[in-house]
Order: sequence, then C-alpha cells, then structure tokens
Amino acid sequence: MGVFAEELKPAGGAALDQVFIASGAGVVLAAVLLVLGWGHRSGRLDALSRIAAYVTRGASQGLPGWAALPSLVSLASLLTALLGMYWDISLHITRGRDEGPLANIAHYPILIGLFGIFAAGVIALVLPLREKPGPDPVRITRNWYVPVGGALVAGAGFYALLGFPLDDVWHRIFGQDVTLWGPTHLMLIGGAGLSLVGMMVLEREGRVAGEPGPAFLSWLRRGSMAGGLLVGLSVFQAEFDFGVPQFRLVNQPFLIALAAGCALVVARLWVGRGGALMAAAFYLVVRGGVSLLVGPVIGELTPAVPMYLAEALLVELVALALIRRPYLFAAVSGLAIGTAGFAAQYVWTGFAYRLPWTTDLVPEGVVMATAGGLAGAVLGVLLAEGLAGRLPQPAVTNTLFAGALVVIAGCVANGLIATVPQDVTARVQIAQDGNATITLNRPLDDPAWVQVTGWQGGDLHVDLLERTGPETYRTTSPLPLDGTWKTLVRLHDGRDLSAVPIFLPEDPAIGAPELAAVPDATRPAQSEKLILQRELKTDVPGWVWGAASLVVLVCSLVLVVSLGWGTRRIARATAGRPEVSSRS
Repeated sequence: MGVFAEELKPAGGAALDQVFIASGAGVVLAAVLLVLGWGHRSGRLDALSRIAAYVTRGASQGLPGWAALPSLVSLASLLTALLGMYWDISLHITRGRDEGPLANIAHYPILIGLFGIFAAGVIALVLPLREKPGPDPVRITRNWYVPVGGALVAGAGFYALLGFPLDDVWHRIFGQDVTLWGPTHLMLIGGAGLSLVGMMVLEREGRVAGEPGPAFLSWLRRGSMAGGLLVGLSVFQAEFDFGVPQFRLVNQPFLIALAAGCALVVARLWVGRGGALMAAAFYLVVRGGVSLLVGPVIGELTPAVPMYLAEALLVELVALALIRRPYLFAAVSGLAIGTAGFAAQYVWTGFAYRLPWTTDLVPEGVVMATAGGLAGAVLGVLLAEGLAGRLPQPAVTNTLFAGALVVIAGCVANGLIATVPQDVTARVQIAQDGNATITLNRPLDDPAWVQVTGWQGGDLHVDLLERTGPETYRTTSPLPLDGTWKTLVRLHDGRDLSAVPIFLPEDPAIGAPELAAVPDATRPAQSEKLILQRELKTDVPGWVWGAASLVVLVCSLVLVVSLGWGTRRIARATAGRPEVSSRS
C-alpha cells in the first residue's frame, strides 16, 4: 500500500489535467477581475466605488478609496497566503510530495492569497476616475493615471503568481526540490512579503491626497503594515521554524537580523514612537495565530515563532538618543540587533526550537547577524526616509541601496557554502526497542548538531542525540524505520553538513530502491541534499541549471529595482511635506 501511494506522487511536474484545470481557474479569476475593472472605468458597474466608499468610513478614514480598499484586500490576502504557506510546508515535511498540486488543500489559500495581492494592486489602478491619484501618479493613457503604490503591489503580486507556473516547469526539468529555498518557491514568498513595500507607498500617496484622519488609526494602520513586512521577511526562516533546515544553521541568525533590521527600523521611523514595539506585537499575533491554526487547530506540525520583542525594544532604546539622526540611528540599531539581538535569540531558541543554537554557531553567527542587521537597517531607513520625502542625493541613495544588496548577497552566498567531509563514517546499532547507538569514526569538536531526523512518514521526528563518549551518541526515542519514513543521522560541524541514511523507502517514481535499516551497519557520510531531496535529477547539464536560475534572478532583480524606483519617485514627489510622526 505504501508503494502504491508513492507511485501516485509524481516526482516531476504536475499531471496535464491538473495544469489545465489550474490554468482555467486562473483565466476565470482574471476575467472576473477584468470585468470589474472595465465596468468601473466605463461607468457600467459601481460595485468597486460603493465598496471603497464603505471602507473609507472605517479604519481607513482619511484615505481615498483607491488607497483604502486595496490596502484592506491586500492585508486579508497576505494573511490567507501566509496560512497556506505554513500549512503547505508542514504537509510536505510530514507527507512528502503531493499527488498533484490540486490534491494539496494548502495550495488553495496560497493561490487565493497571492491572486488577492495582485487583485489589490489592480483595484488600486482602476479605481481612480477623472483624477490624478497621489502626488506623482503614473500615466497609463491620456486620461488614466494610477498610483505608484498600486503598480508596485500589482507587480509584486504578479511576480509571486508567476512562481507557480515556473515552479511546475522547474520540477519538470530538475525534479521536485522539496525545500523552501527552491528558486521558484522563493518567488512565491518574496513577492508576497515585498508587496508590503508597495502598500506603504500607496498609504503615503493616499495620505497626501486624502483628508486628515484620526492619528491613532494612522498609527495603527502603519504599524500593522510594518508588522506585516516583518511577517513577510520572516517566512524565509520557515525551515528553521519547523526544525528541518536543509542549509547551515548560520543562515538563521542572519535572516532574523535582516528581517528585524529592515522592518523595525521602518516601523520606528515611519510609524513613530512605539512603532517598533507595535510592529513586533502585530507580528506575534499574526505568526502566533498561524502557528496555532496550523498546529493544534488543523492538526499539522506547529512551527516555532522567532521572538522579535528584544530587537524591537533595542530599536526603541536607540531611538531615544538618535531618532533625529536617522542614518546613524539605523546603523546603531543594526549593530544592536546583530549582537544583543543575537544573544536574545540564542536564549529563545533553547526554549522554543527543535534545533537550538549552540556555541559552534557563535563566531560566524554574530558576524552574519551583524551584517544582516546593518544591511536590513540601511534598507529600512531608505524606505522610511523615502516615504517621508527625505532621501539624500541619488548618488548616496544608490550607493547605500546597492551596498546593502551586495552585503545580503554575500551573506547568502556564504551561508550556502557547505562542505561534505570525506573521511566520516557512522556505525548505527539498532536495538530491539528501536533506539540506537551511533558511533562516528572520529570525534566532532563542537558540532552545531548531531541528530536523527525522520520525516515524510506522516509526522516529523527530530532527536538531538545524547553524547555518551568522544565518538558515541545514543537516541532518546525509538527510530521510525518503516512505511514512507526517510530517516537519517545528520551532522553539522562548522561548514561541514552531511548525513548518513538509516532507512529510505522504495520510490518507484524516481527509480530509487529501498535502503533497509539493519541492526548493525556502518555507512559513510554524504551530502544531505542527496537524501533530503531524492527527487532531484542528477543528469541535467549544469548550464541548464545556471540558465534557469538566471531567469529567476532577473525576475527578482526587476521586482527589487522596481520597489526602489517607486520609493524614490514618492520621495521626490513628497519632498518638503513633513511626516510629523517619523521624527517623534
């Protein structure tokens, strides 16, 4: 029965019938959106106008409808997509591949959410009639002007949606990459998370064009957007949240500091006093809520939640002395996040994570976290100052923006470098009760982890082994060694990242035989990727991988540069219009 179920799970692209069904559904949704937009602009349908007018009387008071309604739709869509993403990750960890994209229930909220983000941007584009929305709208036709933020949100949503068909193409060429950090998977996450930048620009345009609204509602709305940005940037850490990272542990503090530096600096400068704490609180409510929904409510794995309260408090403390010097404030905040924030997260992972940080991580981890905190803070201050109309000269802005991206690229490249030791073997002796003694042929000095992971067998099993001698370890719970479980010993020591398989099921879809668990076996350490991503094809020429990755990189750079363009445009258009809250 297990083999038959495995045969139903394709290891490449989706079945053609599912491709046609999904494409047809996308065409129908796009047609509905097109009809609504055309009907509104032609005067034949007033649904969008009526809904927008209703929204402006609520929490979006002071904003015109073309900013208020898209912001609400985008926020609801982001929350929907976020739930689907964590649900989907949990399903892949516990069950492996899908029988097909339409057979995975978690894909539906992802698709609905991402299409909702795109729709929010389109709504912002079509709503303005016989007016120039915002201080410097983009001209589409002779009489049609659209807000910059709407164009950015629509572009980010389109970029994220583009990840779905590209993901299927990717799987057909390279096999399925069961990892969050697959290039096309990152498009889905990146487009959704970075749409918040467009929402912020749209909010600023709406504030300029609208009427003064209640100060508290503005503070709450902006704080929620900054918190949403923190949520979006934190999704990249999800493999660590679940306890099945496929890359070196040093990436986790870097990603945490990068997200904190960017989102919390924006929050304090743009939202005002208490903005960083407000963003962190919003983040905790949303991410904590998603974890509870995915875990106890739906019944899947419960992901850990990175704690940003310490970083938010650090940013607020730095602001007490340096808020009127925003670039110095950002630099000091980034340093504080990379050092004191790292220490706080170190303690928190010991309580909340399946794989807590260890002293092996500290030297390189602090450097990576500090670099991430500084790079994120630079991007955060540029965004906040752009929204306030206070960007420096283009040469300075471009240098800071490009420098931050180069630092991020360098840290990512460093984090992806992992070596496989050629001289390590592990003897696995399995007792009748399912526990095991594991003996390495040489000791590891101060490893980040020596653990057993069992996954895709209907649940997740992560066991940090108990060290009983220089080279010997023992399990603390019985090993899962049947069905569709993939069970392996994982070793992470400095830059070394390797694994020793214990049990792997037969997988007819990729022609892989079963690797049986035997009572006493000695096996060499090998690349984790060969075990965790068995579905990847190994016979694809390297240039094909390079060309496909280049396509994804170009799409990503277009999005990032577009967000920078939009921020600069709104900065130029609002120069001299003070944002009182940002320097308070």
